[in-house]
Amino acid sequence: MKTLYRASRVRTLAHPETGEWLLTDGRHVQRIGAGDPPTADRVVDLPGATIVPGFVDAHVHLTMTGLSLANDDVASARSATELLTLVRRRTTVEGTGDAVFMLGYDESRWDRPEVPTMAQLDAACARPLIVRRVDGHAALANRAALDRSGVLDLPGVTRDEAGEPTGAVTGRANEMIGRWALASIDDHERQDLQLQAASLAASTGITAVHEMSMPAWDGERDLEVLLDHRHRLPVDALPIVATMDLGVAISNGLAAIGGDLPVDGSVGAGTAWLRDPYVDGTRSTRSFADDELAEFFHSGQAAGLQVGVHAIGDAAIEQVISVWERVYQALDSRERRHFRARRHRIEHFELPSSAQVERAAMLGLAASVQPAFDATWGHPGGLYEQRIGRDRSAAMNPFRSMLDRGVDLGVGSDAPITPLDPMAAIEALERHHDPAQRLSRVEAIRLHTMGSARIGGQDAKKGALAPGMHADFATFEVDPFEEPSIEGLRSILTVSLGRDVHMA
Repeated sequence: MKTLYRASRVRTLAHPETGEWLLTDGRHVQRIGAGDPPTADRVVDLPGATIVPGFVDAHVHLTMTGLSLANDDVASARSATELLTLVRRRTTVEGTGDAVFMLGYDESRWDRPEVPTMAQLDAACARPLIVRRVDGHAALANRAALDRSGVLDLPGVTRDEAGEPTGAVTGRANEMIGRWALASIDDHERQDLQLQAASLAASTGITAVHEMSMPAWDGERDLEVLLDHRHRLPVDALPIVATMDLGVAISNGLAAIGGDLPVDGSVGAGTAWLRDPYVDGTRSTRSFADDELAEFFHSGQAAGLQVGVHAIGDAAIEQVISVWERVYQALDSRERRHFRARRHRIEHFELPSSAQVERAAMLGLAASVQPAFDATWGHPGGLYEQRIGRDRSAAMNPFRSMLDRGVDLGVGSDAPITPLDPMAAIEALERHHDPAQRLSRVEAIRLHTMGSARIGGQDAKKGALAPGMHADFATFEVDPFEEPSIEGLRSILTVSLGRDVHMA
């Protein structure tokens, strides 16, 4: 069926740059133009509105985003006392079930950043309790949760001078305790959580997401559920699995592997791998040996897959780039051409040196960046400065340098860590803490559409509006290319793969 969408302006990011109407034929764009429109089976009039290419969020966690929608109160807590009050309230509301799972606290935004003690957690909840930090790389757990989940003797259980658990967990213990807590979610609930997250994305003008599947954290069933129903979601979901098992990607017909596979952790949790210690003297370490990573990279490249990993700290980024250089140097000229075309990814890429940016560009690596991280934690006195000091935090997330040096950039939210909100990401790119690293509005929109599509291997179909491209677009009452402030701007009509998936 052909549908004609008539608006005041159509922004294509292609040729012609603008139009007044857009004609779709099924899931594809057929024509864009101005003046008298062609006939169609259905006409949608959008007077005064502007149509733009649909935004592509290059890094999301759908199930966890769905869960986060019931945890806004946790994210809003501003002290340990407030968090413990929420725990008591949640325990009462949720009755006498098994584990209590909450997520989203961020102690760096509290006046006093001390997290609750084990004794306080035990007093607040007799049932197993897990409260995951906003970045997912740390959690708080009471004694019942540590005992029942079987993580008590795993690396990552923080202990005091007497050897007793403090209630804080990171690393392997954090992975396993979260997976244990989520095991009680059935398939129907997982589907519903993924649908809620995808619907939220559509309401903001997002038409496609790169789903960072985390089987070590969320269980293998999470991916299986997504694959079973992703064609029914209101946005196009591209799953990328955080595993080194190539068979998982190949057997499921996926073109990419690794994704958010953590070479390190996060700055907030003190687990991002840095060359020098944190301000408090903490030292973080690697997750993989060089040879293990090299075997994974080489095997993925040989299998024709795009390979990605999560790397935030300068030491982690150095390991990833150095290992990729080893793989690249072992290839002949033809294989190197295919290597560069694959656009192997580094997720986050927050603390690269200028030399590392240059080396990444030379290899043709792509970076999936999260501008809202800078807006949330990158300002003077913010989390990054608190944890790693003024000089290092000032150099984080050099978006302009990456773009100018030729690194392929895509934009994501890492939802639920920061909200599914392309306008917030665009404004964060415009308002970077370092004025020298700021992007223009047009550059920012291009990265969140064409750039994200490109690093996902989707640029032949997504990111712009032209004949033959997917009918993926968002409609706004004002023109986001020209509006002085786009904070809180939401789509009034979102179309994904030719389907009207959101209408305000």
